[in-house]
Amino acid sequence: MPHPLLDFAPEVAQAIQDRRPLVALESTIISHGMPYPQNVETAREVESLIRLSGAVPATIAVIAGRLKAGLSDDELEILGTDKAVQKISVRDLPMTVAMGGHGATTVATTMRVAALAGIRVFATGGTGGVHRGAGQTFDISADLMELARTPVAVVSAGVKSILDIGLTLEYLETQGVPVIGFGAGGFPAFYSRESGFGAPLMVEDASGVARALFAQWSLTLPGRTGGGVLIANPIPAEAEISRAEIDPVIEQALSDMAERGIKGKDTTPYLLGRIVEITGGRSLTANIALVRNNAVVAAQIAAELQAIETASGQGD
Repeated sequence: MPHPLLDFAPEVAQAIQDRRPLVALESTIISHGMPYPQNVETAREVESLIRLSGAVPATIAVIAGRLKAGLSDDELEILGTDKAVQKISVRDLPMTVAMGGHGATTVATTMRVAALAGIRVFATGGTGGVHRGAGQTFDISADLMELARTPVAVVSAGVKSILDIGLTLEYLETQGVPVIGFGAGGFPAFYSRESGFGAPLMVEDASGVARALFAQWSLTLPGRTGGGVLIANPIPAEAEISRAEIDPVIEQALSDMAERGIKGKDTTPYLLGRIVEITGGRSLTANIALVRNNAVVAAQIAAELQAIETASGQGD
């Protein structure tokens, strides 16, 4: 039965009825990840790429207190231009719904709503993780906990470069989250194809990932829903900013943030925006390229997973 607080866009509802592959998309990247109009243009372009790759896009958000799986053009414009749109993680979701507000969903919240909608594959830019200095601040993204408990596969360019990637991988291992390097042995670092850390697992193509996802969710213990999977897809080589180039930029952005006393959920939007400023827009170009690439890969995986589930009788 559909959730009483969840609305499906007509295209998404039809795809569910026709058993076509679906790909969820987050909305924080629209409201807080990029400036206008690149944010809305990128959102529309990414949706188009998913359609061209054989799947149906379902951008997730909260509009006027309603959970949305798929957005209209007007709703995309609200997310891209309305300064009242809040960046909401899982803890913020009930209040945003109760107060009838607009909310742009983080990775964690997008996973939660996607799972309610029955969508198994989700494309984003980069996931959250363990922040640098977390030994003192305990600043660990809710994205990691959601990956541990919600059965959605997240296709991303690794975790954001501003994080402590080593500790993030350790945390995911402790939580039992499979981390799959897509076609690469190294774990990517958002703007860079290599982070200096290896990917715990590696799969060469979308078919292999889909088989791994099917196995992950088939092996769930009775009474449990199973957890998520992180698929680390490196940024295209032509759009990469090397670690040697981006690391000093990140350090400068972190120093600037500390001087301004910015903390909590405002840190990531500030840092990404400051990095855009320091790189003269090059990081924004890289961000757009990796999001596009992740969307195409996610669509391929969703199509393969749909085929496996149909063949097994689970898609009936």
